Amino acid sequence: MKTETLRMERVTYKEQGNVCLDNFSMTIRTGEVFGLVPVNHYGLNSLLKLLKQNLPLHYGYVYYREKLVNQWKRHQNTTNRISVIQSKSCLAEDLSVADNIFVLRAGFKKWLIKPQVLQKQLQPFLEEIGMKIDANAYIDELSAFECFVVELLKAVVSGNRLIVLVDISTFISESELVKLHEIIRYYAGKGISFLYITAHFEEAKQRCDKTALMVNGQIIKCFETRENIPDTFSLESVEDYDRWVRQQLSATEENQNRQAVFETSRLYYGSMRDLNIRVFPGECMVLQDLDNKIFKDLIALFQGEKPDSGQILLQGNVFSSCEDRRIAIIQELPTESMLFPRMSYMDNLCFNMDHRFKRVWTTGGIRKSIINEYGDLLGKEVFQCKVEKLSQKQKYDLVYTRILLQNPKVVFCVQPFKSAEVSIRSHIWELLERFLDRNIAVVILAVNLADSLALADKLIRIKHGKVQEIYDKEEFIKLPVNTPWLYLYQEKYAKNE
Repeated sequence: MKTETLRMERVTYKEQGNVCLDNFSMTIRTGEVFGLVPVNHYGLNSLLKLLKQNLPLHYGYVYYREKLVNQWKRHQNTTNRISVIQSKSCLAEDLSVADNIFVLRAGFKKWLIKPQVLQKQLQPFLEEIGMKIDANAYIDELSAFECFVVELLKAVVSGNRLIVLVDISTFISESELVKLHEIIRYYAGKGISFLYITAHFEEAKQRCDKTALMVNGQIIKCFETRENIPDTFSLESVEDYDRWVRQQLSATEENQNRQAVFETSRLYYGSMRDLNIRVFPGECMVLQDLDNKIFKDLIALFQGEKPDSGQILLQGNVFSSCEDRRIAIIQELPTESMLFPRMSYMDNLCFNMDHRFKRVWTTGGIRKSIINEYGDLLGKEVFQCKVEKLSQKQKYDLVYTRILLQNPKVVFCVQPFKSAEVSIRSHIWELLERFLDRNIAVVILAVNLADSLALADKLIRIKHGKVQEIYDKEEFIKLPVNTPWLYLYQEKYAKNE
């Protein structure tokens, strides 16, 4: 009989009087990869905090390694030896790999540190998982996947028996996920348990032994691997999500203007090697980087860097200025990276408009006309709100409407669905569709496909800086079987095969 690594029994947890986890129960056994799919993010951060630290409970019990570590009657505010790995690394960038793994771990007490000894100690850990990482390399020199492996090794060396992985498919490429799955299974075989948090059942079913559905701080359903997960659930948000994908697939718009609005011609820069892509007005293209290397380089070119060779063409002319507002960029996690809390809502909204209206900062009439035009769409109450008081949906509205007012010819969206809950993803689709309705081209930069295909007219997969494969919409059924919502593409296009 397998032992339990973690058991949360009828846990109710409150923050500032608000119930964040409600009668929450979850059991993870030794060596198990347990999938958790949160339909919304309500209670998720509270769960992560409770896993690491035994905070006061309103009710319930928490057992770690079959020992009662937290209960509602009393608590000791102790910490648990549980690691949480997510896109934002917890490693010290100015230290070496060996220093992060051995020196910064709890319990390290040596005064004299010998790098050669640490390197020798690290080598067996790397060999047993088939990885080659320089022990003396600094963290800021590593790829995202290598940083992830270092964090994983740090957890293993520290003796942590539960490792939580949060949305890792948003920053690790498809080919690296295959290797990662092998590493996870290797350590699971050694008795280490994993909590695999992801937004998609397809991903969880492929990689996990068991998968639970979390809604509003509760586990409402748990599936074993051998069970067939239904295409949809009797749950409003998931049904709406499924319905939206179906609606987008049924919409077929022909591109009337066949002159490319954006084009790269034999582009060499950074990780890009002879990159050739074209996108047309009103077209939605997904660029999937299988190595997770070129996106930073591509954005750097838009921000003023010069290519080593090749050209970027915008409406047939060579793109040469980072101040050219015909290209817009929506950054990763835009509600955190693209808003200015100390500026008013209107200042945030009009931030990219001064090329169209020179007196936007001094003339109140322009702002009044914006309120009149977009008040019904955004909600007239938001114009008087402080940015930090806005809901997540209102923040997305602000960012995307700012870009809409900029009136670009092409919009590059860096992983637009990253860390967004299900209802927000549906809203992001609607916001992206507004660009397409105005004949603005949309290029979605994605590491993994996630939700990006729902709007896409074309998918281009890039490997080693070159175009590897191109799929039109009717060819999406040829994609790997773990692609989210693939069954919907198969329904629509299988008859044409």
